Amino acid sequence: MQFITSRLEALEKLSKYIESDISNYNAKRNFDFGVTNRRNVSCLSPYITHRLITEYETAKIVLKKYPFKKVDKFIQEIFWRVYWKGWLELRPKVWTDFIEDLKTIKEDKSYLKATNGETDIECFNDWVNELKNFNYLHNHTRMLFASIWIFSLGLPWQKGAEFFMKHLYDGDAASNTLSWRWVAGIQTKGKNYLAQSWNISKFTNNKYKNVKLNETALPIIDKREYKISPFEISKNEDVNDNLIIFENEMYEDFMKKKKYKKIYFVLLGNENRSVKLSTKVMDYKKDVIKSRLNEIKYQAELLDGNSLTKLAKTSKSFDVIYPSIGENFSFFKMLVKKNNLNINFITREEDEFCWKFSNKGYFNFKLNIPIILSTFKLN
Repeated sequence: MQFITSRLEALEKLSKYIESDISNYNAKRNFDFGVTNRRNVSCLSPYITHRLITEYETAKIVLKKYPFKKVDKFIQEIFWRVYWKGWLELRPKVWTDFIEDLKTIKEDKSYLKATNGETDIECFNDWVNELKNFNYLHNHTRMLFASIWIFSLGLPWQKGAEFFMKHLYDGDAASNTLSWRWVAGIQTKGKNYLAQSWNISKFTNNKYKNVKLNETALPIIDKREYKISPFEISKNEDVNDNLIIFENEMYEDFMKKKKYKKIYFVLLGNENRSVKLSTKVMDYKKDVIKSRLNEIKYQAELLDGNSLTKLAKTSKSFDVIYPSIGENFSFFKMLVKKNNLNINFITREEDEFCWKFSNKGYFNFKLNIPIILSTFKLN
């Protein structure tokens, strides 16, 4: 299983999936047939995570060929990512608390056995190796993995979320962190997700049978409450000649409206990250940026966090494609404060509109998907 790095290839992959396999998605999406047979799912998440293609154009391309009712599950799954991102934007302290929690948790023998795939649970060990070798796991398998990690192995959910972020090509601060919280039973308080032997057997096509798990575990208790904070970022309409693009916002369609003298694509190194990424994930992100550098017609260059820090000492005004709550925003927020930068954050109109519906659970968000589709003429 190979992942591509360019926008044009991502659009081509989306087109092929729509033409050949999307009709089976509703019925077969929960089955994990293994790395050699992923035709029942799109495997587009690494490209959407880096926004080589956006959730909105993906929905529009799909709905151009199929009516909503035929592909509703696929569209809803695409919008889960938008919902999670909006949920975290409205409660940014969840991210900072997650990072602070990691600093206090030790990597004991149980953790090392789990991350080395040396537990007594065969399917879990296989998934650990798959994650490290292919930097991807089927979405349903991720839920099963997280449940086993938390409830059968008794490991902290925070370290599981960190482990995923370290190895996943589609690691996303919001989707990853909040999904692990959801499995643990603290995202929707009191409602955890428990992996069960029959479930694993059924959805791996009987590859794994009679898996011994803790199927009666109670939800994790976390008494911290998070109130909704209004979404507020720096916007300055002064003309800025330089544009900053972080690696999770690669589609720079904003440049159609404005010409820049210089564009800086930024990939933070592990020295500037709270969650350290594997070499393979860092290399993938670097290749994604190199593809964009080859595709665009602007004067552009790739910077790491240290180079961006030096630039911030000499240039004080930037347009910045808003990178959302997570590593990139945390680092840049520190840089802005330290250097008194004049920043104009550029957001997508679709994002800000959708995030308003992330104030409650996904069911409420899902009810508003038809409104989102019609508002932006996606259907």
